[in-house]
Amino acid sequence: MQDVIHALMFIAAFGVIFGGVMLGEFAWARHKGKTGVYIWRETLANMMTGVSYKVVDGIAVALFIQAFYQWVYQYGFQWNPELSLWSVLAIIVFIDLCFYCAHVLMHKVRWFWNVHVTHHSSEHMNFSTALRQNFTFALSGGWLVWWIPAALVGFDKNWTLIAIEANLVYQFFLHTEQVRTLGPLEKIFNTPSHHRVHHGSNPAQIDTNFGGVFIIWDKLFGTFVAEKDAGEIKYGVTRMPSKPYNAWDLQVHDWLAMFRDIRRYKDLRILYKHPDWVKEYYGDKPGK
Repeated sequence: MQDVIHALMFIAAFGVIFGGVMLGEFAWARHKGKTGVYIWRETLANMMTGVSYKVVDGIAVALFIQAFYQWVYQYGFQWNPELSLWSVLAIIVFIDLCFYCAHVLMHKVRWFWNVHVTHHSSEHMNFSTALRQNFTFALSGGWLVWWIPAALVGFDKNWTLIAIEANLVYQFFLHTEQVRTLGPLEKIFNTPSHHRVHHGSNPAQIDTNFGGVFIIWDKLFGTFVAEKDAGEIKYGVTRMPSKPYNAWDLQVHDWLAMFRDIRRYKDLRILYKHPDWVKEYYGDKPGK
């Protein structure tokens, strides 16, 4: 129970920090004469989905994810390195590689896309977009791709938790149009410029720039597209939700559509195929 309380306190503290950053972005945009950066109904939906996601995720980590991590740990290499600059760098890089793999799965496998589509359905790019998440993430098993490899290598579970949360905090600051480029850092790190491309829904932008902290994974695996080569960016997804400001519908709509497709076509391959596979294979639109 104490772990749950600590998780909720952590969420509350960072919620205040993120709220302050969002207000700062709004004020800066207004100062520069930019309007429409924040749409209040969308921002409210983003905040509501973010709170529900983080509360469920925090409770899941406290109640069973860490325990499962410890169980897997005993069957791994049990490296457990001493605290040093190199060990810190090692877990940061390793966790980001795990995130890259998990992120690709979220886009390529419908089961996981049902979770991630909530985040991509925002039609604007501001710091509140980072909060637009889905409470079913912990229930979907997507966290396994982050946590389990680290357990098998032998990183301490507290190190892993800190590295994952630090990775997510870094990614919060990628969701903005107020920062254009970061110069030489663009070559190694994921930046707002790279992440804007990732959120685009035009063909040249879909399934690109999956990295969390580092963009090197995308350059290594052929998924990198620079903003200057991406064309005009249109935020959102190819099939926008019918209720874009309803926090509950944003988080369950695609799950319900997937199960309707399974019932309709009696085909369990829908679970692990690409999100657009039903339309491509059956020549019909997925359930709505």
